[in-house]
Amino acid sequence: MTAEYRSRAPRAHFTAFLSGVGYHESAWRLADPADLTGPARFGVLERAARSAERGLLDAAFFADSPGLAIFRARYFPQVGFDPLEIIAALSRATTRVGLVATASTTYSSPYDLARRFATIDHLSGGRAGWNIVTTRYAGAAGNFGLAAHPAHKDRYARADEFVEVVSRLWESWDADAVLADQDAGVWANTDLIRPVDFHGRFFDVSGALTLPRSPQGRPAFAQAGSSGPGVELAGKHADLVFTAQPDIPSGRRFRDSVRAAARRHGRDPGSVLVLPGVAFVLGSTQAEADAARAGLEDRVDPEFRWRNLAHNAGLDAALIDPDRPLSAAAVAAAQPTSRTEDIVRRTEQTGKTFRQLAAELTGLPGGLEFTGTPEQFADLIERWVADGASDGFTLQPTTLPGALDLFADHVVPILQRRGLHRREYETTTLRGHLGAGRGPQSLAGRTA
Repeated sequence: MTAEYRSRAPRAHFTAFLSGVGYHESAWRLADPADLTGPARFGVLERAARSAERGLLDAAFFADSPGLAIFRARYFPQVGFDPLEIIAALSRATTRVGLVATASTTYSSPYDLARRFATIDHLSGGRAGWNIVTTRYAGAAGNFGLAAHPAHKDRYARADEFVEVVSRLWESWDADAVLADQDAGVWANTDLIRPVDFHGRFFDVSGALTLPRSPQGRPAFAQAGSSGPGVELAGKHADLVFTAQPDIPSGRRFRDSVRAAARRHGRDPGSVLVLPGVAFVLGSTQAEADAARAGLEDRVDPEFRWRNLAHNAGLDAALIDPDRPLSAAAVAAAQPTSRTEDIVRRTEQTGKTFRQLAAELTGLPGGLEFTGTPEQFADLIERWVADGASDGFTLQPTTLPGALDLFADHVVPILQRRGLHRREYETTTLRGHLGAGRGPQSLAGRTA
């Protein structure tokens, strides 16, 4: 990497996307059998979270879906732990790394979710984060007594109001409301505790939260939608954004759009960190990395690959002939999401069959994948950050905890030598790690 890039690149931010025994669908076929059943499944995530902390990452990140696509269970483990319960447990197994859980604004209640996240924020000493999603999986509706999945625009309108309600609940106690004056017998100044008394289009919430203000003021906000409404929601609320971007020009355009949205909402554009996903395989040589990638790909069932792509892109598999390009009928019936748009665009540009597209897209549709050495991976990170295409990355280790261990032990030292990564945690809260918001505390206990 040239000195020119090094002089331009600011310090990068990283979260680690932790799922099962790895992000790749074949990871379980290469895993220790003991890690696939019982409590050991949580043990893998615990070891991976500790690896993320050893690598001084900003946060460990947990996805969620409030519904099961049953066909997937034929091909790889489906163990949908509640991510809030997971980060609550991990808050006691880690000390510095942030812990981000996904929760749906479509299939949750603001008061309940606000209290659960506030509890974890207290348990962790201010390290909790909420990945705000509206849920694109239409099959979830029936699990919550709904006849149909709400429309895209309605889900985002609800999400905006949901975040406003939750934010007000987290702010219903002033930071100095708790006095704990034993001599006077006064625990809190009740003048500094205010019911939210919120009445909106979707929600009516009356009271104050049952918990005082948390150590970081409120949990960090992450957001994972890349559609127009998703970008607007991110610009208005998010501290960090997870997105799928295939190359530097696309990344730069997306980051610019998020910053423009932040500016429209009166926020500092630099306060929103854009962290594209990158699925990666590392080896000490290119040949070793290629062999590791081949070991995963050789175990993929091609039937699963195209069905899973349809699922991830919000397409109806019943309307798809995998050995033909995507049909007009399948496109017309699709959910209007950024992932769907990416698949449709690829079909139109290449004319490839859906099976061929699925064979090429081994990770998140429209996302970035890397196979190579630690030095090469550090080069990629530096290029993206220096060129303004990202503020860092959401790492998607193909195997856990192995691939993340390799990143922590071999990529991080390179990034540190280049001045791209911290050498120690300077703060105790997730929002402090991200450089966001009110009151991130330093390790010496100062308020930044």
